[in-house]
Amino acid sequence: MAADDTIYALSSGGLPAGVAVIRISGRSAFPVTQSLAGTLPTPRQAMLKTIRTRNGLTIDRGLVLIFPGPASFTGEDCVEIHVHGGKAVVNALLAELATFDRCRLAEHGEFSRRALENGKMDLVEVEGLADLIGAETEMQRRLALEHAAGGLSELYNGWADRLTRARALIEAELDFADEDDVPGSVSDMVWADMKRLHSELSDHLKGADLGEIIRDGLKVVIAGPPNAGKSSLMNALAKREVAIVTDIAGTTRDVLHVDLNIEGYAVKLYDTAGLRETDEIVEREGIRRALKTVADADLVLSLAEIGDRPQLDFPGFSGKIVTLGTKSDLHHGQGGGEYDVLISSETGGGLSALHQFLRQDLQDRSESLSLALPSRLRHRTLLNESLAAVAAALASEDRGLDIRAEYLRQAATSLGRITGRVDLEDLLDVIFSEFCIGK
Repeated sequence: MAADDTIYALSSGGLPAGVAVIRISGRSAFPVTQSLAGTLPTPRQAMLKTIRTRNGLTIDRGLVLIFPGPASFTGEDCVEIHVHGGKAVVNALLAELATFDRCRLAEHGEFSRRALENGKMDLVEVEGLADLIGAETEMQRRLALEHAAGGLSELYNGWADRLTRARALIEAELDFADEDDVPGSVSDMVWADMKRLHSELSDHLKGADLGEIIRDGLKVVIAGPPNAGKSSLMNALAKREVAIVTDIAGTTRDVLHVDLNIEGYAVKLYDTAGLRETDEIVEREGIRRALKTVADADLVLSLAEIGDRPQLDFPGFSGKIVTLGTKSDLHHGQGGGEYDVLISSETGGGLSALHQFLRQDLQDRSESLSLALPSRLRHRTLLNESLAAVAAALASEDRGLDIRAEYLRQAATSLGRITGRVDLEDLLDVIFSEFCIGK
């Protein structure tokens, strides 16, 4: 694989389809297209052309568009060929492209990687594009679009620029303290701004949980004793039979999972084994897995049949617990204020109230927050590093300006790693392995 190869791929998804788009990028993109379609169209204007092999055999008739670099997605000369989306048509065109010298099939994410390397996008925008392609809910789409459009990058670059300016002013005071045009009060101005930056970073990190929840889904775990109605609730919320439901205690032995969409938010719902003391080996393993799943949850639905006391404490979990009194159809008029919500999976009673409860929880988590949120563990880790470095600089008043400036350099470096300003190569293979071929 060479960086100066011309690459090509199907960019429009699975076949068969009404239309298939073949994308080509690289220094030979235009000559190759000219060999296939004859005279090239005016840049960015589609032209209907006959696509032929170099032996003159017709492959198809389709639209051809060219995008001269650097004003293209990758920053290189790019071509899009729109043909009929049959497998035979696409395979024939891809096979013909493979016959050209230094022209090869693109690897996962290679178009986006070239866009990054040519300065058309930064790392956060690339990650946002990957998330946009994979978005399944409205909130995932909006969050990914904010990242792909550069909203988050603009915020981080602004912070990095403030750190750079602060370091420059400190260096000026260190190196030119005797000069009349470098006032001794420069440090006061710098540290006042760094205190504001520390506050801004801290507030921004408060949205990290929401960002990860929007991107990965709110993890909701159904927990409780055997026969409390956990699997019935799972099936009722999923509106299909996901879990086996019987009157036999301990039917559910493993963790079951289904994805829901609640008001545009992704919700990952987990059904777990009934929690009780048992000597049965398989059931004990199911309970161990249940407790592990609960410990990793964002929200726990603690179920108990009306009249029984719901569990309010789970090992390793410190988040929000919602208590549900189940089988309300069998316990008319009972339960009262002992539970947050009374439900019947059999009749559907209380399920709309539970749905509203989950929706309100998601809205409460996102209240007053914009969608310029960190959404990956990588973002959170580097932001915490930057915050810690700024805090260390502010707390080191007795250690000299050179030490404090070094802390600010570390803070700027951590921010730069988020967008790819520094240490880029270490991350590229991981990031672009998430992409599909052709993007």
